[in-house]
Amino acid sequence: MADKRKIAILGAGGRMGRTLIQALVASDGAVLSAAIEYAGSNVLGLDSGVLSGLPANGVLVDADAEAGLVSCDAAIDFSTPEATTRHAMLAAERGVAYVIGATGLSPADEDIVREAARRIPIVYAANYSVGMTLLADLVTRAGARLGDDFDIEIVEMHHSHKVDAPSGSALMLGRAAAKGRGVALDDVAVRGRDGLTGARPKGAIGFAALRGGDVPGDHTVIFAGEAERLELTHRAGGRGIFAQGAIRAALWAIGGRPGLYTMRDVLGLED
Repeated sequence: MADKRKIAILGAGGRMGRTLIQALVASDGAVLSAAIEYAGSNVLGLDSGVLSGLPANGVLVDADAEAGLVSCDAAIDFSTPEATTRHAMLAAERGVAYVIGATGLSPADEDIVREAARRIPIVYAANYSVGMTLLADLVTRAGARLGDDFDIEIVEMHHSHKVDAPSGSALMLGRAAAKGRGVALDDVAVRGRDGLTGARPKGAIGFAALRGGDVPGDHTVIFAGEAERLELTHRAGGRGIFAQGAIRAALWAIGGRPGLYTMRDVLGLED
């Protein structure tokens, strides 16, 4: 236990927060040091182990993020975009490595994150699955080699409680495809179709978002050409893969140089 790194979980009461606590129990290199939720949460004061379906661990859910960041080597944040920016600056003040799992950050939010990353190592990824990170790499390679004779469509499905669409992971894959094509995603993205839309623009990257049930995350990138179609798919069987990846990212970032990193950096993938 003494050799394990101390990790604080921000957003500990959410689905991913509880999964992270479970994953930390099984981790060889890390231990839970603090479990933070927003003021007014109905889980404040509860034992974070019991909250996560485990035996009691003595770490009570607290609303004091500042105190939680004092006692840790790294923090993993799956809270909200609004809280993420505040936590990023607190982590920077305390020199704590910081892993961002929240999606839906605005450009202004990302500017605050970049400012914090001038002082501490921050890992910011839309998806912490090792498989999804490798999938994005394959999508970039396919986009570069197949060219715009192949139409690109990205289909994603998530549970019925997800509030943003397309998912951050789908947009990550879209950016990977656009990178392979040498274009900016915003210039070619088509995020929805309804009615008489006309013919598909050449070079467009389309998105379709499905919602239902308890699906943790399914993503397929389709390269559709004349008489052939390539489909690259990743299916998440549970949230545990994201938690394991986030813990891996946190351990990698501890003691690292300030900067804004992705899971590509964590896995050592070259551009």
